[in-house]
Amino acid sequence: MTIASTKTHHRVCHLCEAMCGLVIKTQGEKVVDIRGDKADPLSRGHVCPKAVALQDIHEDPDRLRKPLKRVRSVAGVYEHVEIEWDEALDLVASALSDTIERHGVDAIGAYFGNPSVHNYGMLTHQRNLFRHIRTRNRFSATSVDQLPHHLVSMWLYGHMLLSPIPDIDRTHYFLMLGANPLASNGSIWTVPDVRKRIKDLTARGGKLVVIDPRKTETAELATEHHFIRPGTDAAFLLGLIHVLFRDNLTDLGKLAGVVDGIAEIRDAVSALNPEWAAAATGIEAHDITRIAHDLATAEAGICYGRMGVSTQAYGTLCQWAIQVINVITGNLDKPGGSLFTAPAMDQVMNSSPGGFGRFRSRGRDLPEFNYELPSAALADEIRTPGNGQIKLMFTGAGNPVLSTPNGRAVDEALEQVEFMVSLDPALNETTRHADVILPPTSPLEHDHYDIAFHNLAVRNTARYSQAVFDKPEGALHDWEIFAELGDRLADRLGVESTPRVPPHKIVDAALKAGPYGKDSRWDLSIDKLLDNPSGIDLGELQPSCPDRLQTADKRIPLAIPEALSDIRRLISGMEIQAEGYRLIGRRHVRDNNSWMHNHRRLVKGPGRCNLLMHPEDVAKEGWKAGMTVTIKSRVGSISAELMPSTEVMPGVISLPHGYGHGLNGTRSEIANTHAGVSCNDITDEQFLDELSGNAAVNGVPVELHA
Repeated sequence: MTIASTKTHHRVCHLCEAMCGLVIKTQGEKVVDIRGDKADPLSRGHVCPKAVALQDIHEDPDRLRKPLKRVRSVAGVYEHVEIEWDEALDLVASALSDTIERHGVDAIGAYFGNPSVHNYGMLTHQRNLFRHIRTRNRFSATSVDQLPHHLVSMWLYGHMLLSPIPDIDRTHYFLMLGANPLASNGSIWTVPDVRKRIKDLTARGGKLVVIDPRKTETAELATEHHFIRPGTDAAFLLGLIHVLFRDNLTDLGKLAGVVDGIAEIRDAVSALNPEWAAAATGIEAHDITRIAHDLATAEAGICYGRMGVSTQAYGTLCQWAIQVINVITGNLDKPGGSLFTAPAMDQVMNSSPGGFGRFRSRGRDLPEFNYELPSAALADEIRTPGNGQIKLMFTGAGNPVLSTPNGRAVDEALEQVEFMVSLDPALNETTRHADVILPPTSPLEHDHYDIAFHNLAVRNTARYSQAVFDKPEGALHDWEIFAELGDRLADRLGVESTPRVPPHKIVDAALKAGPYGKDSRWDLSIDKLLDNPSGIDLGELQPSCPDRLQTADKRIPLAIPEALSDIRRLISGMEIQAEGYRLIGRRHVRDNNSWMHNHRRLVKGPGRCNLLMHPEDVAKEGWKAGMTVTIKSRVGSISAELMPSTEVMPGVISLPHGYGHGLNGTRSEIANTHAGVSCNDITDEQFLDELSGNAAVNGVPVELHA
């Protein structure tokens, strides 16, 4: 028997935001080795366990290879059977056109999950279909995640994607709230090998200070860690701002001539002293004062907050206060502070700046952002009758049954739609409701360029990955599915279709026209990246203001009226905050939301879906490790195994996100044997950041029962 020769491929891992470079060896159609690419200028050889699992994802026997159609069996039970692509695409196009003709475009709902941003064909070609479906009922994982970031960036810097990036490699003081990059590899911050970067920070005498209700893996490496009551981060941040003004620690530096609104902010926080913040947060007043002084007097400093402060009742206020702190300490647009990137394919220059509140949801009057409604309104928009009620649901790379608040309500609502289609490689908890499932090729069967995450990276680089394996005969890439559906729908509606341009040609044109393109010394193009398969280093982040600002007057309007008004809501909310337990999430380096649990090497070892609770609380309740505890909220209850842990502060319990597998009609053998419970069965779709509509899935008030 002839043994296939070994081939070497250079590839970027697309499974999280870190963009780690890989070297993959194959023999024939089999992966035989995956390891870090030491020549990658961003990741420097680092990988996490998820990268090695790319082989498992590609070879997963449960991954769909052909379209599925939902049919009712002789026994009256729904099941999914394979059909050919032509039949599947025609079914979907006909259902779309029929719905539009009978009910209008707003009768079509669309939800796109987190993985859609990690697959560049999903980004480049959604328009081929949705230019014909300009529905107001669009939803995505954005509003269960990072919406406050985008809203604050739009308000302050003129574009929803213009996010300042922590320059960890040159900083001296890093204040981090509600973030665990050792598990996430960075979030709204592409930072591979963050463990070494943190160790380098402390080795040069710098400090990492972590504020979190849980002592996370990142907090274990920190110079200091402070527990904080869930949902009170905004009070802590406003207390810091109060100290910065009170003790004359503000210094706008080079931004002094382009910042407006300082006096208004000083007045707004004048009564919010460290003692007030301490009473709300549980962090001592003298520590709040000291942290403010340390950050302001450091040679270069960073204030950064992520999921823990975004997905809470004051998420937007938190993200606004973080930017205020960076600006008034002179650490915005400063090496070692927070800087804007200069990516080779610049989303800021090639996309809409965003918009807010141009229309609102029918059921609960929640505001849109970037033409999307908050995902917490999804079930309501399916169930609420009248013009604009969702009759047909389209999901792309998303699992809202497990990933959005009150997932049980979403699960029930999806059974009410007249037709559902899912572009997804899995028959999961959400797609089991779909009348047609359209599976794209495996990640290793298509090429890739990280359109989104080069815009968030700690260093400017560019890297293009060719496919590791040829596309199987009869398969379609995700961009081809969108293009095919767009063409067929256009034909049925009698309108012009969108020209079909492969994603790599779109990227190539953007690279050539960009800051490192044909008019620069880099002469960057896809061909040049092919000649440099480990990527090209374009240099450190550099100061770029005011030129980089996208506001009309190139100024930063710091005193956002909506944020200042929300301070009053915070003050009253802190006064009436209920006693009892608060639920927070947690992430593991082997996890990424709900879509990584069907791969053996990522779920092996002790079970991770257990309930963390402080030993003092366990003793107070008279409970013991290993017993089953029921967690109850307004919307439902779940039960989980109790694990006493000093990782969490008293009064706080923690469950991981993305579990709750094992529902009837799914095809995920490994995930279903590690089912766990879904924390989103008890998160509340009415518990929101009222300012933005972002879901508040952290700090949820709950009751516990043995």
